[in-house]
Amino acid sequence: METLIDYDILRLVWWLLLGVLLIGFALTDGWDLGVATMLPFVARTDVERRMVINSIGPTWEGNQVWFILGGGAIFAAWPFVYAVSFSGFYLAMFLVLAALILRPVGFKYRSKKPDPAWRTRWDWALFIGGFVPSLVFGVAVGNVLLGIPFRLDGNLRSFYEGHLWNLFTPFALLCGLLSVSMIVLHGASFLAVKVEEGPVLERARRFGTVAAVLSILLFAAGWAYVAWGDIGYRIVSGAHPVGPSNPLRTRTVQEAGAWLGNFRAWPLAMLAPGLGFIGAALALAGIRTRNAIAALAGSSLSGAGIIATVGLAMFPFILPSSIDATSSLTVWNSSSSHRTLFNMLIATVIFLPLVLLYTAWVYKVLWGRVTSKDVAANSHFY
Repeated sequence: METLIDYDILRLVWWLLLGVLLIGFALTDGWDLGVATMLPFVARTDVERRMVINSIGPTWEGNQVWFILGGGAIFAAWPFVYAVSFSGFYLAMFLVLAALILRPVGFKYRSKKPDPAWRTRWDWALFIGGFVPSLVFGVAVGNVLLGIPFRLDGNLRSFYEGHLWNLFTPFALLCGLLSVSMIVLHGASFLAVKVEEGPVLERARRFGTVAAVLSILLFAAGWAYVAWGDIGYRIVSGAHPVGPSNPLRTRTVQEAGAWLGNFRAWPLAMLAPGLGFIGAALALAGIRTRNAIAALAGSSLSGAGIIATVGLAMFPFILPSSIDATSSLTVWNSSSSHRTLFNMLIATVIFLPLVLLYTAWVYKVLWGRVTSKDVAANSHFY
């Protein structure tokens, strides 16, 4: 059965699926994170804040499935990548998980007591649960582009030689701020279709306007740094799409500007950064003209384009090493076996459409604006 699809095709398919899962997470849980990040600022009264919370309250848990699926895909398809990244980024991931844990607690306990101070504290907990993951995810991507300080010995044991504070370099922070801007823009666009016209929506539009402009400027700055900064990796030899999963058989070198090589080789790949810029501009236009659908479509296209730009720039790299380029992990040299990838693909073909159909059905059922009147009349709301 495993010979039905060649090994190199399976590896490529799983690279594409990983991109789909990451984009799915950014576009669904992204607006949850963005709304939570804006919560203390766009909503000032208790009714306003409950209205904002209930715009994402029924669906945020389901949206986190994409995050879990992404981690599971890395674990199953590229165990080397999982081992190195989850051990090297342990403290950063602990920080993300600690922030994410505040979300369910904040949603469940925020309205248990009528005390304003109690509710305000949980509002800020929800802010932390939205802002911190948005920032750290972007910082992580920036570090991956720069290269991770790890090496492999002759027995393929990994050794991480970095520290938590080394992750927050200027370029990584730029990527983190781009991530926050992208997420806030998406959250503001989501509020445009989910809450009633009024003060909350006006404040969200102001935040969305600033976030759209920052997304364009920061994405352009990141592109310029990648083009002219001392950053990039290139495979010199040993890139065998059907070869064994042994990173040490691939010879890799650091080379400034190498991350743009794929865009020069495949001009159509420029569609990805184009979507990043055009989508943000469309979202900005939609926000300013009060066209909620255009704003949400634009923020979605921008997020998908920015994430796709990173993936296409790095292909076939997944986790380059900054201290030993030969240890860098790629789509070809760090995957699971042929049979494992094939069996997982069969399961994905069966279950992923079911997840998509169920998600679409849930949003169809829950579609509609949350109003202050609804919140005031329903004490069982968050």
